Amino acid sequence: MKVNIYGKNVQVTPAMQEKIEKKLSFLNKYFVIDEETVANVVVAVLPLKHKIEVTIPTRYGLLRAEVAHEDMYSAIDLVVDKLEDQVRRQKTRLSRRSKDGLAQAFLEDDYFEEEEILVKTKTIAPEAMELDEAVMRMEMLGHTFFIYREIGSDNVCVVYKRHDGGYGLIETE
Repeated sequence: MKVNIYGKNVQVTPAMQEKIEKKLSFLNKYFVIDEETVANVVVAVLPLKHKIEVTIPTRYGLLRAEVAHEDMYSAIDLVVDKLEDQVRRQKTRLSRRSKDGLAQAFLEDDYFEEEEILVKTKTIAPEAMELDEAVMRMEMLGHTFFIYREIGSDNVCVVYKRHDGGYGLIETE
């Protein structure tokens, strides 16, 4: 696997580059990664934290993780842990779908070309309500987003929880 490391507001040192490459090579034990696969890593220094973003496009899907921490090397460790969790979840989902050992098929190249993947679909009828009520219902349900109709305009809106703890709103026309 090739690793491209970009620095924002920081000069990427050889020690940082070596640590990142060593940690990412650890992912090879979970699935086959081509030598042509390119992992893009963005290292940024924020006012109080160091931020690491890793994106690995594989033929099985996109692996992406982002971590902000006070220590750069701890952030590297945490972002690799997140990527490992993503791979484990995918393998677990595949093994639960069939008793034929689809987790083993995850390692094979031709799996996704031979099998069709089922996607769960859900249909809802958004209720008319105010933004405050939608936020309250979202929090009570423990969801990260909630779809509703705005009273008065009947526009469909989506309120969502942001990573910084705030809320966002998407409105339709």
